[in-house]
Amino acid sequence: MGVVLQKTPLDALHRRLGARMVEFAGYEMPLQYQGIIAEHQACRTGAALFDVSHMGQVEIADAAGLERLVPGDIAGLKPGRQRYTLLLNEAGGIIDDLMVANLGTRLQAVLNAGRKAVDVAHMRAHGLEVTTRFERALLAVQGPKAAEIVPEAAGLKFMDAAPLDVAGIPCIVTRSGYTGEDGFEIGCAGEQGEALAEALLARGAMPAGLGARDSLRLEAGLCLYGNDITEQTSPVSAQLNFALSKKRLAAGNFMGAAAINQQLADGVKTLLVGIRLEDRAPARAGAEIQHEGARVGEVTSGCFAPTLQAPIALGYVTAACAAPGTALRLIVRGKPLTGIVTALPFVPHNYVR
Repeated sequence: MGVVLQKTPLDALHRRLGARMVEFAGYEMPLQYQGIIAEHQACRTGAALFDVSHMGQVEIADAAGLERLVPGDIAGLKPGRQRYTLLLNEAGGIIDDLMVANLGTRLQAVLNAGRKAVDVAHMRAHGLEVTTRFERALLAVQGPKAAEIVPEAAGLKFMDAAPLDVAGIPCIVTRSGYTGEDGFEIGCAGEQGEALAEALLARGAMPAGLGARDSLRLEAGLCLYGNDITEQTSPVSAQLNFALSKKRLAAGNFMGAAAINQQLADGVKTLLVGIRLEDRAPARAGAEIQHEGARVGEVTSGCFAPTLQAPIALGYVTAACAAPGTALRLIVRGKPLTGIVTALPFVPHNYVR
């Protein structure tokens, strides 16, 4: 008997819209509707609507308690603001990356779909009271016209968070997303998710699936948990140092702090880099990376980038090969292809700050 996949509150809408459904993180999710390239371009030039209800929404009352598990400054997060941070293990490995918003009376965290059960168990095991809101819907409107689609939230700046009514529906809105474009993530009661999505589509957003979401986040140089970051990778190796609070590092009072501080002092053997290929063929996860005939790493994510009209990839390479401009060889179906280490992001971010 096969595994029974979970469905998001928008499942019926996806099917009415003719989505091609696939399994992702234990859910049935839309891969595409009109086509990955069309949906990708809609996000870069207009506005796209993504269903991200599979991600885990939780509430946490204890900011100091959460700080013991992450390297971010959560206690200093002002009401109405959100921060990207990392849940770490004792070795400094990344259990998950998450968004944490201060809603005034409580914190809201958004967890990756495939890690939410692990995250909640880890938090509770270390004394945190966590209230799950997994039944809620979560929609992402992304693109330069996002504020036209969600005018109710146009006054927010990047990483602001606020309770707002959108299309008459009570929501928690953050000005954030995972495409590199301006946009909003909008949470509401699960039973109102379909009505909210239909209102946003009626305002001109194009429905978009996981295919476009992946190519967009790759162009933006953003990590995908399970591919580019795992419990075996550290923030230092993944070049996520911006998520490490200097104050918290100096205090050393979070899980994994000793390991992270040691890595910052001594350096790491491998670093996550962006690679732009000179051929037309993309390199997928697992492709070997070579330099001067020797294996120096492996691709963790790769695709053909519609905006650049070229293949791009993320991968870990030895620190000596991580400088932008370094020429590499990527082995794709037995054929060596030339790639150049490229500064991230591949496509500039367009956040409204």
